[in-house]
Amino acid sequence: MTHFWAASGHLLLDREPGGGLVVSDDFLKAYLARPEIMPPEDACAAERALHAKLLRAPRSDVDAGEIAAMLDGDARENWGFLVAWRDRLLAEPTLEGAYARIIREGAAGVPPLFLDQIVQVILRSALDDSDDPYVVRAAECLFRPQRVTFHENTILLADAEIIEGHEADRHASPLLAMLGGPAATSLDILKPANADRYWQRSDGFDMVLDLGGSPSGRAALAEALRLWIRQMHRLDARVEPVETLKDADWRWFVGLDAEATAIGNGLWNGERIDEEALSRVLALFRLSLPADAPVLAPARGKPIYLILAMSGDKLLRMKPQNLVAGLPLATRELAN
Repeated sequence: MTHFWAASGHLLLDREPGGGLVVSDDFLKAYLARPEIMPPEDACAAERALHAKLLRAPRSDVDAGEIAAMLDGDARENWGFLVAWRDRLLAEPTLEGAYARIIREGAAGVPPLFLDQIVQVILRSALDDSDDPYVVRAAECLFRPQRVTFHENTILLADAEIIEGHEADRHASPLLAMLGGPAATSLDILKPANADRYWQRSDGFDMVLDLGGSPSGRAALAEALRLWIRQMHRLDARVEPVETLKDADWRWFVGLDAEATAIGNGLWNGERIDEEALSRVLALFRLSLPADAPVLAPARGKPIYLILAMSGDKLLRMKPQNLVAGLPLATRELAN
């Protein structure tokens, strides 16, 4: 087994016989170690007492009065959120089921960072048997925003946070600014010659994925999407890249991000999509569900098209939750 994404916390989770992830006490305790939850030196007795109690038994009931007794307003807000988040994670037998329920019931008020962490750890399990660095790197796009760069007939995806750091260094250094060139090209682009290095650097998110220069990048993302669907829905679907949407009778689509959803809705409604919007489409995929999947009648026997697009400022922020709630599956069968 190849080791990667050690910081995801996947080793803190248990597994159920069917392969789903089970929230453990150690996984819950990791939240108690977060900087915003660790009691500061001047924390009141009530805050220290609750923190110590949950370190001993992270599933303990928390009375509203225990939080209300805290003197600091920020502490009360943080602890109220943490306990509510813990309860949502424990509301289902598996972490996949908890994530699906959160998406279905609404994630308003949940920091995107927490949702991204859950997506990463679920993906880590889905990729457990993968030894392809291209697929694992492509899977990063599902939980980390990507900065898109068009360079020498390629579409380069670089981690947006890493790019932001490089841009800050450029502004601070006249020499780096003078050298010019896209920031993404200053990072290592994943290629056969350096692919094995990905495993040691996986928690750094500092390798660039070529999505357009060769079919390997799109194929890798297609495989990552397939594995995500399998982990969330227990369906062995088929996902393949397509160059253009030529199907005159397409019945269903899923936007893999907010931009793609808006473009797809326009096409679905017969609206004229301007060239600028269409130029932001980065990739198209065809998803075929297995014959025994509980598919809604309008989409039965038909492929589902997946659209990937960037924003006007060339940011890709994927929404894997759209593949949880947006597939044409019977409601009772949705996601775990």
